[in-house]
Amino acid sequence: MTRILFVADGRSPITLNWIRYFITGDHEVHLASSFPCQLEPGLASFSVVPVALSEMKEAGKSGAGEGKRDLLLRKLVPLGLRTRMRQWLGPLTLPKAAQHLRDEIQNIQPDLVHAMRIPYEGMLASLAMREMSIPLLVSVWGNDFTLHAPSTPWMRRYTRLTLQAADALHTDCQRDQRLARVWGFASQRPGIVLPGGGGIQLDVFHPAESALARPPIVINPRGLRAYACSDTFFKAAALVAKQRPEVRFPCPGMAGQAEALRWVRILRLDSVVQLLPALTRPEIADLFRQAQVMLSITTHDGTPNALLEALASGCFPIAGDLESIREWITPGVNGLLVDPGDPQALAEAILRALDQPELRAEAKRVNLELVRERAEYNLVMHQAKKFYITLISKNI
Repeated sequence: MTRILFVADGRSPITLNWIRYFITGDHEVHLASSFPCQLEPGLASFSVVPVALSEMKEAGKSGAGEGKRDLLLRKLVPLGLRTRMRQWLGPLTLPKAAQHLRDEIQNIQPDLVHAMRIPYEGMLASLAMREMSIPLLVSVWGNDFTLHAPSTPWMRRYTRLTLQAADALHTDCQRDQRLARVWGFASQRPGIVLPGGGGIQLDVFHPAESALARPPIVINPRGLRAYACSDTFFKAAALVAKQRPEVRFPCPGMAGQAEALRWVRILRLDSVVQLLPALTRPEIADLFRQAQVMLSITTHDGTPNALLEALASGCFPIAGDLESIREWITPGVNGLLVDPGDPQALAEAILRALDQPELRAEAKRVNLELVRERAEYNLVMHQAKKFYITLISKNI
């Protein structure tokens, strides 16, 4: 029986997608979570290894809401400042956390360690596994190289150390395989490109059986993030509302957020923008099926899970014009790409998509085929399993 240790954020749906697949197979699955979280059934062992101030978070699952302490932190500390604090202070917590993880690894004796994300799980595992012969697989998430790696001297140093230590690399886009070489990942070591979330479960994310008569819906599922262009989105929504006041903009994960409330107030968007709480996967899938258009306006990204979920649900995507997104979207064919800093361009793209049902219909056909060929969950995870077996058998 293969023994796998995941070093990951145990709250994350991405982590859970991977863990659940291997738990149901002939594998012994262990989790060292960087954040407090609920215990996933079927794990052979579970521990919390706090790193980069993660102990300040409360236990819970992503999408299940936030505790009072988390909400207070969000209100008191702006998003950008929280990100910068972790980038400067997070690396200082690594040595102590690494010793904790090293003890766990020596206790478990896994056949493979899979660290999901470079900051800070990959950094943590690379320090903990010095002089160990166990293979280390590191996953890169969308903004690891473009946002976090160059942010501070410590982040640069630990990103390079992680990639020098990694025996293999998983990225969700071809761009990051190239950037990994720039940051020190040896060219002869193996890499694989697969959707970061493990793929799309088509029994959850699928198109509506029939079109319903309803006001046009443009969903922004990306929430408030350091790399999401919230100002562009809200300004574009105001421009669209002037021409199409019936359009509605649901925004999961923005309920009660000070920044979102401020934009709604300043631009008088109360009647068109709906600030929603975090939604469960079935709830977000249902919202995708109701919407005509999905927005992913960011300055940093790999292959966003929300983008693939929208494609699978028949929702027309409009995204920031990034190299990684062009691996999935051909502008004017199966989506539209815009300058993420240009509200006027985004508003024009939204109006174009809403006014051209034939464009949306063709994009829906192309995107469903894309997801089935490149992002279906069982297909993706089968490829991941084969990659695991190769790494373990070679004992790189």
